[in-house]
Amino acid sequence: MMKKSRSRILWGCLCAVGCETLFGLSYICTKEATQAASALTLLGWRFFVAAAFMALCAASGRVQVRWKGKPRKPLLAVALCNPVVYFVAETIGISRTTASESGAFLACIPAVSLLASTLLLDKSPQKHQVVGIAVTLAGVLTAVLAAGASASFSLSGYAVLTIAVLSYALYSVSVEKAAAYTGAELTAAMMAAGAAVFIPLALAEGWHTETLVDSLCLPLTNSAFLAAILYQGVGCSVLAFFLSNIALASIGVNRTASFIGISTVVAIAAGVTMLGETFSLTQTIGVAVILSGVYIANANIGKSNGM
Repeated sequence: MMKKSRSRILWGCLCAVGCETLFGLSYICTKEATQAASALTLLGWRFFVAAAFMALCAASGRVQVRWKGKPRKPLLAVALCNPVVYFVAETIGISRTTASESGAFLACIPAVSLLASTLLLDKSPQKHQVVGIAVTLAGVLTAVLAAGASASFSLSGYAVLTIAVLSYALYSVSVEKAAAYTGAELTAAMMAAGAAVFIPLALAEGWHTETLVDSLCLPLTNSAFLAAILYQGVGCSVLAFFLSNIALASIGVNRTASFIGISTVVAIAAGVTMLGETFSLTQTIGVAVILSGVYIANANIGKSNGM
């Protein structure tokens, strides 16, 4: 029994690392894609690709999706928190603040997820998890602010980013409550919700700005944009959230939250190796601190199965 529990924890940790690695690499795609289209256009295409891919997998029998006879409330809570509320709030918040400010706010997600798990799931974190997540948060803030600590002082931007952080934390908690559903079923619901919200918003924006035809033809005329939406739609939306849902179900919110900083490390490494961005001493320190925090939070996998 102990061996099975340990294997489940190790599998959950690997899924969490895989998820954050995919998210970290997505920043490059986002940077390339947003030069050709608006954020809403990108989100519309991203979730169109994701929902279509999930529908194709379900129709071909590659994934099993059975919602009949299961409670709908937990499933709706997951899909509403993420992607709907989270991506709307994140997009608006980033547009109203600086990159360093938005990065600093979003870096608080692990700590807020830990608090949400304690209050809503009555799962008190272990001391090493609290210390590890605190160290990871410090590392992420160091790495983010090293890129330039400019400030917008936008109260509306801060408020919306706070909503984004809270919605992601509630998503993490909601996945644990939706234990009746598999990772594939949760992911399918999330992609369908994203498509139902962001496709109409993107079409409305294109109609209002008279760029609708260009937006609809963009994947055919811009290969970089096509590559970006394919990666974000299949890699980040389907595969990454599928891994995230498995991790949350396997190792819980507290341990999963400790891996979120990995995406920052991957994003920095990808920026340096693929985009030729500079890598400062402060960022090096930040990366080292992040990895130390992840290690501290998960150092006793072999000794304890606490989540």
